[in-house]
Amino acid sequence: MAARSSKKKNEKPDNSKNEIFEALELLEKERGIPVDFMLEKIKKAILTACKNSYDNEDAVIDLNPETGMFEVRLKMIAVDDVWEPGKEVLIEKARKIDPTVEVGDDVYVTMNTKEFGRIAAQTARNIIRQGIRDGERGQMMQEFQSKNQELVSALVERIDPRTGAATLRIGKAEAVLPRAEQVGGEVLEEGRHIRVYVVDVRETERGPRAIISRTHPDLVKRLFETEVPEIYDGTVEIKAVSREAGSRTKLAVLSHNPDVDAIGACIGTRGSRVSSIVEELGGEKIDIVEYNDDPAKFIASALSPANVLSVTVAEDGSRSCCVTVPDDQLSLAIGNKGQNVRLAAKLTGWTKIDIKPESGFFGEEAPKASAGAETAGEESE
Repeated sequence: MAARSSKKKNEKPDNSKNEIFEALELLEKERGIPVDFMLEKIKKAILTACKNSYDNEDAVIDLNPETGMFEVRLKMIAVDDVWEPGKEVLIEKARKIDPTVEVGDDVYVTMNTKEFGRIAAQTARNIIRQGIRDGERGQMMQEFQSKNQELVSALVERIDPRTGAATLRIGKAEAVLPRAEQVGGEVLEEGRHIRVYVVDVRETERGPRAIISRTHPDLVKRLFETEVPEIYDGTVEIKAVSREAGSRTKLAVLSHNPDVDAIGACIGTRGSRVSSIVEELGGEKIDIVEYNDDPAKFIASALSPANVLSVTVAEDGSRSCCVTVPDDQLSLAIGNKGQNVRLAAKLTGWTKIDIKPESGFFGEEAPKASAGAETAGEESE
């Protein structure tokens, strides 16, 4: 039969044993690792130590933060002669624990954890350290996941002088902003707060990793959601965004309230709303256009600031079209190195937008066939 512990019910726990719980509470407070999580890791470490020191992991571990109890009892067999010290206990010692025990009965012997062997103790410490690392990774993963596909404020902690990558502090976690995800021409400084977009969160061998960006189109979308209450409450909807970070962004918006001007809401009084976003993006130009379900009208808006005379949509379903503009608007419609028409194509989702002047002539040269978005870019150089 199983033996009863000789510990008295009213016996107060050793105050020194409370230190471990105080340490765990401090760990939870400073690093956010739950006490219960670490208690499970400590129990695992103790079982490993029992196995290494006594070749016996059949133990009962009492860890109670409320009472301060910290007790390890190893299951042993009462015998007349001990042949396996880690699994057997003399009957005389067993009866001090439970006077009714007989030879062959099981008895739970309270262990002195300080007597664990050096290797066992080191192994236990390693398991606990790993538990702390696992806890921190878990906390980091939760922190990142709560911010996935959101705009967050981050502190620039350091910049790699070789690669230009910036290490950012986001809450209690760290993330790396690669040079490729930084806006061209932007100079980041250590100690500066910047806003980044969390594109994705991944679990890797080195721990949770947040994929962050300053160039992603959704960064601009989230900035407008933050600055424009009508977007946040759903009155105005952002239908599409196309962006070439550091240079230009096009934003298509739609109002669900006839009394609310979508473009005006985004611009704000005297441009206050859009100007704060432009400042955040280091002077990046932003074109705000009106979305329309009619492809021809949407394409015409998307080519802003150029004026469009007509849009002829291909009837073969190829999502290509031909746009006619006044002669003096040709360069504006195409944009520097084809940027305007390229962004318009991305914004509308059309694969090809050919631009041609009203006269059909390109300057003083002979008439040319209308150019697609990519070819038009070459001709405008």
